[in-house]
Amino acid sequence: MLLRSPIRASLFVTLVLTFGVAFGAVFAAGQETPFQPEVGQPGKDVVWVPTPEPMVEKMLDLAKVGPRDYVIDLGSGDGRNVIAAARRGARGLGVEYNPDMVALSRRKADEAGVNRRARFERGDMFQADISKATVMALFLLPSNLRQLRPKLLALAPGSRIVSNTFLIEGWPPDVSDSLDVACEMWCDVYLWIVPAQIGGRWRFGDGELSLTQEYQKVSGTLTARGTSSVVSGTLRGAEIELTIGTQVWRGRASAGSLTLTGADGQRATARRLDR
Repeated sequence: MLLRSPIRASLFVTLVLTFGVAFGAVFAAGQETPFQPEVGQPGKDVVWVPTPEPMVEKMLDLAKVGPRDYVIDLGSGDGRNVIAAARRGARGLGVEYNPDMVALSRRKADEAGVNRRARFERGDMFQADISKATVMALFLLPSNLRQLRPKLLALAPGSRIVSNTFLIEGWPPDVSDSLDVACEMWCDVYLWIVPAQIGGRWRFGDGELSLTQEYQKVSGTLTARGTSSVVSGTLRGAEIELTIGTQVWRGRASAGSLTLTGADGQRATARRLDR
C-alpha cells in the first residue's frame, strides 16, 4: 500500500510501532522466566526449606563423604546436598518430585562444573531405588523418615545416613553433633551407620548363640553343655562387639558368619544356623 499523504504515512508508522510494542510485550510475557524457588513452597510430601550451606558441609563432614561415595538425597530441592558432595569428588543422585526444582538443580550442577558426578531425576522419594547409596544426605520430616526406615535399614552394612535436625523414630543415632557457629534453627545433625543384620541362631564353638537385634543393639544367650550365658553387644556397620558372660569379643559380621577375637587373643567363628 502506497501512502502519499505525510499525515497518513505518519499515522501508519505510529500504528505499526504501537502494535509492534504491544505484540512484543505480549510475546515477552509469554516467555518462561528462570524458576526461583520460595522457602516454604508446598511439595508432594514436604514443603521446601533449604539446608543452610554451613549445615550442608557439616552433614558431609560427619558422614566423611569422599570420592568413593555415592550420595543420594531424597526430596533434593535445589540440589545443594548432591552438588556439595560432587565437589568433594563423590557421585550423587538427587530425587525430586517438582520438575522445576529438577531443572534448577541441573543448571546449578552445570554452573558448579560437577554435572558429570551430580545427577538429578524427577521421582517419588518413597519409590526411588536407593540400594546402591553409600551415604544418604537428608532433610526430611520425622514422618517421612519413619516411612523410609525399612529401606534405610536394608542398605549395605556400613552405609551412612546423615540427617539435618530430624531423627529416625525408634533408631538411636550413632553420632550427634551441631553447628559450632551462631545458629538459630536447623542446627543439629545426626548420623546413623547401617548395622549388619545378625539376629537369629548361630553355631559358636560347641554351643548355640541366639541373638535378638534392635537396630545396632544386640542381646541374647549362648547355650553350651547345658548352661547359658547372657550375651549383649553393639554393631557399627559390620563391626561387632559382643560380651558373652564375662568375655568380650570383637570382630566383623559377613554373609553367614561372625569372625571374632577375644580379649585374650582367642579367635572363633560363628556360623549361621537359621538360613
